[in-house]
Amino acid sequence: MLAPSLERVKNLGANDIYSWFLASSGRPSNNASEQQPPDLKLNLIYPCTEKHIKKYSPQGLRVVTETPEIYTKYMRPYIQKQRDEGRLNWVFNIIEGRAEQEDVMYREHGEEGFLLAPDLNWDRKTLSTLHVLGIVERRDIWSVRDLTTTHVLWLRHMRQKLLDATVKLYPDIESDQLKLYIHYQPTYYHFHIHIVHVGLEAGATQAVGKALGLDNIIAQLEEMVEGKGMRDVSLTYHLGEANELWTEIFQPLKEGRTP
Repeated sequence: MLAPSLERVKNLGANDIYSWFLASSGRPSNNASEQQPPDLKLNLIYPCTEKHIKKYSPQGLRVVTETPEIYTKYMRPYIQKQRDEGRLNWVFNIIEGRAEQEDVMYREHGEEGFLLAPDLNWDRKTLSTLHVLGIVERRDIWSVRDLTTTHVLWLRHMRQKLLDATVKLYPDIESDQLKLYIHYQPTYYHFHIHIVHVGLEAGATQAVGKALGLDNIIAQLEEMVEGKGMRDVSLTYHLGEANELWTEIFQPLKEGRTP
């Protein structure tokens, strides 16, 4: 149940255990005759798990370096477990047309199939803060770690397709006003690309140790020996101290224990 003090609550959609709302806090407006626009974005998770509580609780941060050996021995099995437990069902619901279709802004099918959907933190109106997600249809790429030299051409095509589709949806934006990047670690292990307006303030979502520029990834792959990939490099990023990647993998390794 939402707090009774909230006003004009608008349901933006729901998928699996996730629901999203816009609401007004009820603060008085300077003009009593004007209706206050929504000033709150609410994300509801029900039923909520212990993992969700840890993720969204205040916590310290740690910088870690994930070597190719750590990825192969610990991270890859961890990702496999997330997928086996059905943690991606809500993403597949969108891709397969069973949920949130009203939020799908653009879609193409096929080997280079993808869909565009608004990021949950974008108000869907202010172009200078535009933030949309390009979610690919193919399921063999879980994260940036799965990209190899064989994916360079596909990545170049996807980059252009995502730019073209976004500019088509928003003609007031030109392609050189958009940035494309990938998160590692991502929120979910199905390959997706963030498309944001270059003017969007660089908050946590674009922080060093979180966001990897798509153009930089492509350039890095082009310099690799054929057959190599992002699984063969070390990646440094930050984790919350309550994150199970820290508590179950990197903290034990730091303390000389076996994860």
